[in-house]
Amino acid sequence: MKYSRREAMRMAAGAAVGLPWLESGCMRGRPLARIFPSHTALPKAFEAALPILPVQKASGSDATSDCYEMAVRPASASILPGLITAIWGYNGTFPGPVIEARRGRKVSLRLKNELPVPIVNHLHGGRTPPESDGYPTDLVMPKGEFPAARMHDPRARVAHEEREYVYENEQRAATLWYHDHRMDFTAAQVWRGLAGFYILRDEEEGRLPLPRGEREVALLICDRSFGVDGSLIYPAFDPSLRDIPGIPMDYMGGVLGDVILVNGAPWPRLEVANTRYRFRILNASNARRYQLALEPGAGAAPLVQIGSDGGLLAAPVVQRSIAIAPSERFDVVIDFSRYRVGSQVRLVNRAADGPQGQVMRFDVVRQERDESVVPQRLSRVEFPDPAHVAATRVFNFSYRGMEGWTINRKPFDPDRMDARPKLDSTEIWRLETDFSHPLHLHLVHFQVLSHSGRSGPFDSGWKDTIDLSAGQVANILVPFAGYRGRYVFHCHNLEHEDMAMMGNFEVI
Repeated sequence: MKYSRREAMRMAAGAAVGLPWLESGCMRGRPLARIFPSHTALPKAFEAALPILPVQKASGSDATSDCYEMAVRPASASILPGLITAIWGYNGTFPGPVIEARRGRKVSLRLKNELPVPIVNHLHGGRTPPESDGYPTDLVMPKGEFPAARMHDPRARVAHEEREYVYENEQRAATLWYHDHRMDFTAAQVWRGLAGFYILRDEEEGRLPLPRGEREVALLICDRSFGVDGSLIYPAFDPSLRDIPGIPMDYMGGVLGDVILVNGAPWPRLEVANTRYRFRILNASNARRYQLALEPGAGAAPLVQIGSDGGLLAAPVVQRSIAIAPSERFDVVIDFSRYRVGSQVRLVNRAADGPQGQVMRFDVVRQERDESVVPQRLSRVEFPDPAHVAATRVFNFSYRGMEGWTINRKPFDPDRMDARPKLDSTEIWRLETDFSHPLHLHLVHFQVLSHSGRSGPFDSGWKDTIDLSAGQVANILVPFAGYRGRYVFHCHNLEHEDMAMMGNFEVI
């Protein structure tokens, strides 16, 4: 028997009536994110070396473009000591390989689906044509027969076995990432490994004397849970991810793992020199937030933020710690000359206790010459004038029981258009929440005008995701440039997204 997403949500809500989660797993009737515990002993922290993510090689290039080919396929990975973990991976790796692109050079990514289920690829933070953006019903079907190819969406662009995604890269240098975006199954498929970095560079950034080479390190942080055999476990109604979407109500607020992975390794360590390092940090967790800090701190503000979702800040911002929600990126410089050679410095998560309160460790093992500098001026960042906006729109993100997670009290419907901004116009969107939601807009970057009265300490620069705590309100300034077409905006707690907290806008 096949079930629609709406039917699966009603099944989850009905199954929860009278169960203990109503007191222990919710807040005023709204389910909280909670740990799905591993069935095996957790590995010891700081024993694994940090994997340095491989860079994908182009399959071909010409004067204006670079071509890449990837197969999305089942594979095996050594994550926990002595165990083998089955994953789904881009080129069979978790995380996927890094794609390095340059501003103004087009990237053609030909993606072949060798999984037993559909996939959709989204370049998160990319200013991308709608046909390549990864709309959740624009499925790339697996080989052979598969039900419900169009997901009740007559506008869906369905491909079979492979699709070419074209990224124009007409935007500022930034730390972007790519991940699966399949309708109703995004959370489970990202959990299985479908995520990777996409680093866009340009001449402005290249002229800065920032750390580079081996001293520029991408860190993909996520949490996962494991079975006794080392398998990735997730509370899906349908473990095959072929037919029935959804998860039990106990986990509808978000699934948390109890093992913290960085670049696919549990609580790893990295040997560093006593010099400055640049870290491109991505929270690729489904629902977990982190409050990142160094211990020992070696000063009042050991983290120097130089960039956010949309690229470099105008000037560096010193931070004691950094709150990072799912899908956010922070570009950070750490100066290890503050520490003696032989020091061990932990990157911790002050948003959790116990093992989940640790992330990784830096071992300062050698002394080296350092010619890098963090300039006081990083980039020219110009925002539109908020006095010249074409429209102001209000979107309320709330939990509606049997309807799931909603926007303006409506669950996602691909046939309904929630906004039609004009190309090259600027709007103010007022975002209201009943609960904690990291809110993401496709296609665009925005400026945070206010965040519960004023901009927060982590709202600097151009953003594509803003994290709102329960009851908070934000006003964001959104310029709609680049392309006409249909896009989505949604909560990037992936369980909230899969359970209908997503809307459409069409640039006209």
